[in-house]
Amino acid sequence: MYELFIGNKNYSSWSMRPWVLMRQLGIGFTEQLRPFHLNQGEGDFRKFSPSGKVPLLVHGELRIWDSLAIAEFLAERHPGVWPALADARAFARCAAAEMHSGYGTLRNECSMSVGVRIRIHKVSDGLRAELARLDELWAQGIAQFGGPFLAGPRFTAADAFFAPVATRIQTYGLPVTERAARYAALLLQQSAVVEWISGGVAETFRDMPHEKEILAAGELLQDLRAS
Repeated sequence: MYELFIGNKNYSSWSMRPWVLMRQLGIGFTEQLRPFHLNQGEGDFRKFSPSGKVPLLVHGELRIWDSLAIAEFLAERHPGVWPALADARAFARCAAAEMHSGYGTLRNECSMSVGVRIRIHKVSDGLRAELARLDELWAQGIAQFGGPFLAGPRFTAADAFFAPVATRIQTYGLPVTERAARYAALLLQQSAVVEWISGGVAETFRDMPHEKEILAAGELLQDLRAS
């Protein structure tokens, strides 16, 4: 049995990716939730994670502490993590790797919080450029491989990697095209994504650095989280 160590479901986009992937594909695991506010200077997270960060997948004595590495490890053991067709599989890996290493402006200016709704103060030029690139990438994959998911008819790791982006579009009301909005809505409708968001909304603990980032981005319109 796998153990998956994650941070807060409200905030942790990196934790969301393997959690949603495994849940959506029916890969069993035991969840180990470690709230960020208990990680003082990464000291507590260092007790279980070599990097002091989440997510971390544990399988026996093996520890895998990177979201993309987790996806690749699971792909060696379970079908469906990546598309079966070689061209679609290559595209899906490229898309997931692009998300993994890029979109720094989106991350920095729109910190993840699944349980609030924010009217963003300003869409910066950098953020606008990254949203345009997302639109281009998503449109390419859906057109090339027939959709409705990014690399074909089934949910794969590529979709899991963009699920946190869909939550950011919802949280901040980001200005995306109609076609990008349709794909984001599809991701938000997936059972594992719905379950993750419900878990985030139910959380009562808060991490103040994350809260400050979120409120600095814009005007709070709605806080749906349990108090």
